[in-house]
Amino acid sequence: MQSTDRILDYFEQINAIPRCSKNEAALCRWLKQWALRKKFDTAEDEAGNLVVRLPASPGAEGAPIVVIQAHMDMVCEKTPDSKHDFSKDPIRSVRSGDWLMADRTTLGADNGIAIAYAMAVAEDAGMIRPPMELLFTVDEETGLNGVKQMGRDLIQGRILLNLDSEDEGIFTIGCAGGVDSNLVRQLGDEKLSADLACFELTVGGLNGGHSGIDIHKHRANANKLLARTLAALNKRTDCRLVSLEGGSRHNAIARDARAVMACAADMESINAVVAEMERTFRDEYGEMEPSLFVGAAPAAGTPSAGLTAEASRQVVALLLALPHGVAGMSPNLSGLVETSSNLAIVSVQEGRLRILTSQRSSVVSRLAEITAAVRAVGELAGAQVEEENKYPPWPPSVEDPLLLQAKQTYARLFGKPPVIQVIHAGLECAIIGAMYPGMQMLSLGPTIRSPHSPSERLHIPSVAQVWRFLEALLENLART
Repeated sequence: MQSTDRILDYFEQINAIPRCSKNEAALCRWLKQWALRKKFDTAEDEAGNLVVRLPASPGAEGAPIVVIQAHMDMVCEKTPDSKHDFSKDPIRSVRSGDWLMADRTTLGADNGIAIAYAMAVAEDAGMIRPPMELLFTVDEETGLNGVKQMGRDLIQGRILLNLDSEDEGIFTIGCAGGVDSNLVRQLGDEKLSADLACFELTVGGLNGGHSGIDIHKHRANANKLLARTLAALNKRTDCRLVSLEGGSRHNAIARDARAVMACAADMESINAVVAEMERTFRDEYGEMEPSLFVGAAPAAGTPSAGLTAEASRQVVALLLALPHGVAGMSPNLSGLVETSSNLAIVSVQEGRLRILTSQRSSVVSRLAEITAAVRAVGELAGAQVEEENKYPPWPPSVEDPLLLQAKQTYARLFGKPPVIQVIHAGLECAIIGAMYPGMQMLSLGPTIRSPHSPSERLHIPSVAQVWRFLEALLENLART
């Protein structure tokens, strides 16, 4: 079996096991059983992070230990019409030319393809390799939580290849830090007047995407569009919010949002405002969001209670005021987003407002600044604000011997130098580097498009390119 087919076969086996964040136990058991069959030593810490230890090729026993690192969890997103149950259903892959995607769900190439590479390295009897550790972490997608709790004696290697980057031929040597902000306010509700009609307002069809990698691409945020539409309706008529929900992940740009509202207006008036806002949004986003829609329909059932008119206006005002998008570009690295915020998740249920925003920056002081801005806006609106899931930036080092060797290997194989970058997304390297001073780290991977969304797809030819590079680099490191 060719190497690409073998790697994709491992990937299909991994995709047969449900593994949403915080539910990686089944995959961990499967990997331990695989390692046991192959007679590889394993160790697991209290958080559930797993390491599989591989012996060196004959003659390379004295080479430095190399760690290949991947995370076991995936972002579980699907289209509104998908019936997929992420707690039990396997991910169903669909091949289209040079691309592999899923049937209306995230594919899980982020980061299942990295686990497949690690398994292929372990089982390739002809590969020349140093002693190795395969580090599989948990709960990465909700804030790098698994690696934050990693046992400090779990790994011995001080050379680490993180396989969680998403452009073949690009080596990542640094990343942004981040923090999430939770805003909560108890608003209360009141009995709705019988002369108010109930409607459901929906914003959808958006591309969404990763809130770090895609934040600069002028993609619409459904929570922001919903708030703007609600504000436009409030200018025309008296509307009371009954419920609201938008977004689903702290690190994903919201693709869909909906609100149930009680209004002193008829369907024709509501639809006129909605159609006007849809035209406005389509003019703003053009070809960037070709499937964007805003719709309204009579709500199912007859809600008996909703927010007061004043509380409804305050919710909309808060959503309009909270920052979303790029807050600043790096003055030192051209094209790099330095600081951003993502209005990720919004919910109003039974009179209680909950908002989750996610801030990122490669500069610690700027991260603190934008997080303080979110807190200030929330507290001015009467919300309680708490921060969580904080992680540091990964400062780049252009003189690491690992990077120099990787650049030489890539240029020799492919006749061109790799691109070296710092990214705005968060990587586990930031935590590992802070935990193990002196760790040499490099992040790479095959080409993946639209991670964290049902449009996620994996470029198959790039899978082979990365494998060729890994083979050559590990052989070079074995001879060090």
